Amino acid sequence: MDAVQVIAEPRRREILRLVWEHELSAGEIAACFEVTFGAVSQHLKVLRDTGLVTLRKDGTKRFYRADREALGPLADYLQTMWGTKLDTLARLAEEAERNERPS
Repeated sequence: MDAVQVIAEPRRREILRLVWEHELSAGEIAACFEVTFGAVSQHLKVLRDTGLVTLRKDGTKRFYRADREALGPLADYLQTMWGTKLDTLARLAEEAERNERPS
């Protein structure tokens, strides 16, 4: 599976977003989803097997972090996509707040 196919799956994109700036344990990542730990573990395995995340073991814990270099030009695409979504969310929140204010 190539990197584009891997990040086409929404949960894997969300995992990458979560571990973009700092590493998280598998448990911390799984807690962000409404699916089983096993399902998240499978997504992490795919990301790891394609080299899109790095794995660091510390005792029984496993910590993951996005490997931006391995993502190549896809890294810029993902950052732009996430930034655009955040800008849109902020704009919608501001509009909702303005609409709720008494006139």
